Amino acid sequence: MKINTGKYLASTALVGALAFTATTANAQENVRWQVPMAFASTLTALGDTMPWVADQLRAMSNGAIDLQVAEPGTVIPALAIFENVSDGNIDAGFSWMGYEWGTVPAAALFGATPFGLESIEFMAWMHFHGGKELLAEVFHPYDVHPILCGTISPETAGWFREEITSVDDFQGIRFRAAGIGGEIMAEFGMSVTVMPGGELYQALETGVLDGTEFSLPTVDEQLGFYQVAPYLYLPGWHQPSTNQFLYVNLGVWEGLGDQTKAMIENACWAGTAYSIARAEALQGAVIQRFEESGTNVETYSDEIIAAFHEATKTVMERRSAADELFGRVYASMMEYQAELRPWKEKGYLPRDWQSRIGE
Repeated sequence: MKINTGKYLASTALVGALAFTATTANAQENVRWQVPMAFASTLTALGDTMPWVADQLRAMSNGAIDLQVAEPGTVIPALAIFENVSDGNIDAGFSWMGYEWGTVPAAALFGATPFGLESIEFMAWMHFHGGKELLAEVFHPYDVHPILCGTISPETAGWFREEITSVDDFQGIRFRAAGIGGEIMAEFGMSVTVMPGGELYQALETGVLDGTEFSLPTVDEQLGFYQVAPYLYLPGWHQPSTNQFLYVNLGVWEGLGDQTKAMIENACWAGTAYSIARAEALQGAVIQRFEESGTNVETYSDEIIAAFHEATKTVMERRSAADELFGRVYASMMEYQAELRPWKEKGYLPRDWQSRIGE
């Protein structure tokens, strides 16, 4: 039998070419980024989300996507993530969105909006009500592509060295706050400053600060605020959610393949779910420990909350008038909050339903 070697060789070459093409198409590109963080990885539910996301990416990509997280201050200053990603000094970083609001006013709304969206609501708005598109519009002009990569429960409203009984008590208080909440607090005569978390204990202990807000009860406990400020006030009206983002240089992001982008985005989806679940799992026990240690855990009076709400409207109107994009982002959030209200008020049990029925 005579073999047609020409046809055989051609078929073999075709099979080899197809196999090479398939292998190339499925090959995972290598990504090696150092990712400085704004928060220490030891801070539960605040700083440990990005390391968890990085671990998931290494596992999913068999090590091809390796994001090496860096602790605050080891590569760049803790509060300088945005500008360094924007300038291309680093490929990516992980931070709360809001530290850059002096440069990008609308950024603070994505980090936390006083009397605004809670974590699950924020996720819904971001992914299904136009938030993601607005985020790109805000940040892409600065060559930054942010990806929602974490969200946690409300912060504590504030730790104080002295008792707060009325809005008059805020006058002259030296207080640490960040983002829009800080501007609102200044409306009450508070002297507001921004300081990294690691400096706050000593500032409270020495009287440099009269009070501070920073994060969740778990984080506040780790930082030891209860040892130097005996009054803790809730609820966290200024940050109903605290939203963290993986900041990626826009040029670097656009240079990635679709498969790599999808893996990073999905890992951040998982990180967002991980962070809110972890946050909610831990806070009740911490509040109990605060009370057992002698901390005065108080709820702001209705009058104080109403005053904060009025001041919030004043600040938001002023900021919206001064910055068109800020105004559009805030309006989008508030429209969604109003749309959701009938469901939120009627679809869920009231938060105090157990005390209402005597249990």
